[in-house]
Amino acid sequence: MRRLNRFAALVEIEGREAVAHLPNSGRMTELLVPGHPVLLVERPGPSRKTAFDMVLVVYQGRWVSVDSRLPSELAFVALQQRALAPWADYSEVRREVRYGDSRLDLELREGARRCLIEAKSVNLVCDGRALFPDARTERGARHLQTLMHAASAGIGAGVVFIIQRDDARSLAPFDAADPQFGRLLREAARSGVQVHAYRCNVSPRAIALGDEVPVEL
Repeated sequence: MRRLNRFAALVEIEGREAVAHLPNSGRMTELLVPGHPVLLVERPGPSRKTAFDMVLVVYQGRWVSVDSRLPSELAFVALQQRALAPWADYSEVRREVRYGDSRLDLELREGARRCLIEAKSVNLVCDGRALFPDARTERGARHLQTLMHAASAGIGAGVVFIIQRDDARSLAPFDAADPQFGRLLREAARSGVQVHAYRCNVSPRAIALGDEVPVEL
């Protein structure tokens, strides 16, 4: 029905109103439109302020994931399975690692080699091009600076954009929303940080990584 704040939305369930947690602080103005069907997951618990999480939205006939917690999990599982070709030669995967002043999503190890990876959630697609971010992200800029520092210290570094829908043919920085992030992403790529993007296959039953798409810098 409408967004209440960054992390809450008013929804209608079989004729009654309810508040759902929205696990995504992005603007998502094209997705969060009154009347769009959504998929909720019931999350009961004494510490919860809401009884539901909003996880999917129907947009132009397809399901789009709006859960920004998923990309790190999807990347973690894929890396464990050695399913991401750029990093398939690493056997160990750890989550939530600290480097400098930042906490990054993933760390890979193979013997003495080490690689730090940050996973980013994307759900904005315009004319087949996925765009990130859809709002200014100081945290995202800090992560890129941290990855560049790691690369300069001889540590492997990468950022993987997980596009939580299946209609993207490429990904690009959304300079109109955050020119600083776009500038830093291009600088990071020139500095040795690996930049990759994957679209997802999304349904009410499952979400899974699909094909890699080109990153246009």
